[in-house]
Amino acid sequence: MRKNLLLSILSLLLCIGVHAQIMEPVKWKVSLQGDGQEKEIVFQAFIEDGWHLYATDIPKGGPIATSFTFDEMSQVSLQGDIVPAKRPHEEYSSLFDMKLGWYDTQIDFKQALKVEDPDNFKLTGYITYQACNDVTCLPPTKYEFSFGKEKVEEVAAPVMTPVNFNKNQSSSLTDQPGWQPVVSEIQAMGSEGALHSNSLWFIFLSGFVGGLLALLTPCVWPMIPLTVSFFLKKQQSRRKAIGEAILYGLSIIVIYVGAGLLITLLFGASALNDLATNAIFNILFFALLVLFAVSFFGAFDITLPASWSNKLDRKADTATGILAIFFMAFTLVLVSFSCTGPIIGTLLVEAASWGGTLAPAVGMGGFAIALAIPFALFAMFPSLMKQMPKSGGWLNMVKVVLGFLELALSLKFLSVADLAYGWHILDRETFLVLWIVIFALLGFYLLGKISFSHDSPVKHVSVPRLFLAIVSLSFSLYMIPGLWGAPLKAISAFAPPLYTQDFNLYDKEVHAAFNDYNEGLAYARKEKKPILIDFSGYGCVNCRKMEASVWTDANVKQILENKYVLITLMVDDKENLSEPITVTENGKQVKLTTVGEKWSFLQRYKFGANAQPYYVIINDKGEPLAPPYGYDESVPRFIEFLQKGLQAFNK
Repeated sequence: MRKNLLLSILSLLLCIGVHAQIMEPVKWKVSLQGDGQEKEIVFQAFIEDGWHLYATDIPKGGPIATSFTFDEMSQVSLQGDIVPAKRPHEEYSSLFDMKLGWYDTQIDFKQALKVEDPDNFKLTGYITYQACNDVTCLPPTKYEFSFGKEKVEEVAAPVMTPVNFNKNQSSSLTDQPGWQPVVSEIQAMGSEGALHSNSLWFIFLSGFVGGLLALLTPCVWPMIPLTVSFFLKKQQSRRKAIGEAILYGLSIIVIYVGAGLLITLLFGASALNDLATNAIFNILFFALLVLFAVSFFGAFDITLPASWSNKLDRKADTATGILAIFFMAFTLVLVSFSCTGPIIGTLLVEAASWGGTLAPAVGMGGFAIALAIPFALFAMFPSLMKQMPKSGGWLNMVKVVLGFLELALSLKFLSVADLAYGWHILDRETFLVLWIVIFALLGFYLLGKISFSHDSPVKHVSVPRLFLAIVSLSFSLYMIPGLWGAPLKAISAFAPPLYTQDFNLYDKEVHAAFNDYNEGLAYARKEKKPILIDFSGYGCVNCRKMEASVWTDANVKQILENKYVLITLMVDDKENLSEPITVTENGKQVKLTTVGEKWSFLQRYKFGANAQPYYVIINDKGEPLAPPYGYDESVPRFIEFLQKGLQAFNK
């Protein structure tokens, strides 16, 4: 699943360490309903916020579809097919190159039955499903159910949690060398890297940076000294004026946070997320950003109706106390819309797809705090206003620079629609060419080689403009090798997937020597090398990111290929085993039928974890040598993780 647009402003800031643990984002409740011979089974899936469950009709080559298997049927027959209570949400997946359907929050499936003998029938089976969120996909999971005279039950949780292993009921699989559990040892070691990013922190900080950018626009910057001077020049004590200015800043925060909460209440976080991934909406948002960019370039001004701000202005004049200050803040919000609108719109759409219900309010809170700080700060220390740069041509320069950035970001939205409809008008090389031209033109503009209608004449290039021009032109040159297949890690979240590029000379990918645990273990014993197990998945987006941004580093590549036996185990591999394997997990017998189920069971049973990517270093006896490592694109930290394993092995 993809990175969000505002990560261009922020690098990876905060990750939370995650101990090895089993996650169960989907809970099932299965019940038998109806009287007499005509009955139906109702399968209810309760899905945690931020997760989704794939539909039943996923095309071949895609992720694991939700499926229902009936093992044993006595005195009962199925009537028709499984029927979902609602249509799944559908969106294009660039990872699988197909349109996929999924459910969130809750979904019911119904299966009609005809029971020949209600007093003496039996029906057993299991559900196979896969849960994913924006960060990771869990391995395929089986959930068993049983009905009949001997046992009628509603199972409360899926067969996910390890361990409760009973050797007397197990197959010989877990008796093999290297399969013995090391959950307690892993938990004692802790973990490195992270399996989830702290999304709300990302959203807040991105909103804060967006607010700082909004401050430097012609709509907001001139308002700071005017508004603060208004408070300080009123016939009142300076202490009271400062208090009112601070209240003014707090009113700005309340207005923006209230707007974020209102949007969530009206549309819901899931609806906003649907918009963020909807192809038609992405086309509309692309057009809107281009419109804003043209406006920033000076072709025309976009403003809200003057009557709105005039009415609020009159309210501020007639009202008193806190209410008057609140109306003044509302007037600022409306007047500055032409500059803040594009930033707020982008923030809301991306925040909704990032962090769930609170995300829009958190993002707007960060934006508003950055916007409000100068008003309170200059009210407390009015002498600082003398040091503020005066309004002038530099403000229009900031607006034009934002126009170039809006134009570049708009292409990301068009790319989503292009992939969804398969137009192939914005493949990777086309996208890169456009970005190269846009950022080169931005660099020339900053050097004064290009000017727009509202620009002041550039008599000399200031030092800040020079450095910004260097950054922009260097970034443009950085992208040129991407036309021949260079991975361009810095913009991998924005550019279309590498597979859309026709001409690709890149050959520095790292590939595992083994995709079978037992074979890799035997080879490591022979070669006397430590083992790095890579629990991965075809549907694991962050696994691909680690492989593209970390494994391709020259030092990492050298260590992986020469110092370790690298074993990659795909937990969603759908290839059937030569024969099913029955194991005991959580006190129940579980049948493993695919290669992916086997490796998923290994990860749960031996290491007590089920999220990917998950990297663990062991010796040829299956004993852990270092704390496991999750998703963290820091090359130095990954190298340190590998070195710890080597040091422990050499001891």
